Amino acid sequence: MKQQQYDVVVVGGGPAGLVAAIQAGRAGARTLLVEKNGMLGGTLTVGGINYPAHFFAWGRQIIGGIGWELFCRAYRESGQSIPEPGDGSRHLPVDAFLFAALADEAVLAAGVELLFHTMPAAAAFKSGAWNLSLCTKTGLRKIRAKTMIDATGDANLVELAGFPLERADVVQPATLSFRASGYDLAALDEQALNAAATAAIAAGELISTDISWYGSGPGGVLRSRGNNINHIRAPEAHTSEGRTRAEVEGRKSLLRTYRFMRRQPGLGAYQIDWFCTETGIRETVRIVGKTTITAADYERGRFYDDAVCYAFYPIDEHLNDGRGINQRPLKPGVLPTIPRGALLPAGSQGLLVAGRCLASDREANSALRVQCPCMAMGQAAGALAALGTASGRDPGDVPLADLYALLRRHGAVVPGEIRLDQEPGQESV
Repeated sequence: MKQQQYDVVVVGGGPAGLVAAIQAGRAGARTLLVEKNGMLGGTLTVGGINYPAHFFAWGRQIIGGIGWELFCRAYRESGQSIPEPGDGSRHLPVDAFLFAALADEAVLAAGVELLFHTMPAAAAFKSGAWNLSLCTKTGLRKIRAKTMIDATGDANLVELAGFPLERADVVQPATLSFRASGYDLAALDEQALNAAATAAIAAGELISTDISWYGSGPGGVLRSRGNNINHIRAPEAHTSEGRTRAEVEGRKSLLRTYRFMRRQPGLGAYQIDWFCTETGIRETVRIVGKTTITAADYERGRFYDDAVCYAFYPIDEHLNDGRGINQRPLKPGVLPTIPRGALLPAGSQGLLVAGRCLASDREANSALRVQCPCMAMGQAAGALAALGTASGRDPGDVPLADLYALLRRHGAVVPGEIRLDQEPGQESV
């Protein structure tokens, strides 16, 4: 079979990858999007965290473009009003089914070839392009690409290509979201439930983080009905072995919670109506990039010379020892940026990353990993890849003026366009 040729191959169809592929396709690049699951959206869909953060900061829209377009399409489809810019503190819920289906629609409309249930097996740069082996359900498929974008969240492509990664001895725990029903919250005795949970933990029947990482006991599970409430230890989740352990441990945690709840007065009909098909991973590895974003630079809102997008979220480190989270909100008026250099593995050619695995220290990464910054850096990566292949340049050498012009044409907010010292809408005056 003749080796297929692409301008851009994106591996990973989460918030970063699907936006990267749409942008590359709309810019005229022959693009392939490869995804390990059976739907697009990543944590927003299969991970159950369908309330992206944050499109807005300090009364301005700081992330727009293709991610915002998909979000607005889902809102219009369901008859909801489009949210207005706020202070950035609100997560904006979106229908996960609509987002996934509309993402399919947008990807295909952009001329992107879509391949589900596929993983990369090998990657090597040779004669000015990437030779990539993909493991499909019918065997290995060999392709060639001028530029690759690693949007796996785990830097799988970067590792296969032989570039170094940053690993931490301890990583943030994961979460397996679910939906529980079969009880009347108002009729329950929470004090008695807390006492029963304390006894169950002492007996080894429960782990404290099974029922709430907020430290609110079983009431946390019951009030949230299972939404983003537990902590699952997930070391080495960038590997198949580590990810398998995380999935099994996630379901073990839900089963312990289920058995405990059903034994309590008023909870005999407690049930889990649905649970996510995969455990949501917060942290695995990060690339060694040409630029590394530090927490200090993030928290002071450093404006990088090669900034490609804005980001906005507190430092949000979930602790692995059951003590909840370390969260530090950004100070008023702080508006961080993401540099192109953080998307470029050091020493690479024709290779970009977008999403959680960008070059950053652990604390900065705890803020940058969330969905809206991932969408923004995905659009920047897709634009850089398309412009680079069209001009024969490496993504790191594409003129920023060309990048900004393309991003503007597709609705993105370009770094430098937000002036917090002026009224909204007056920045260009």
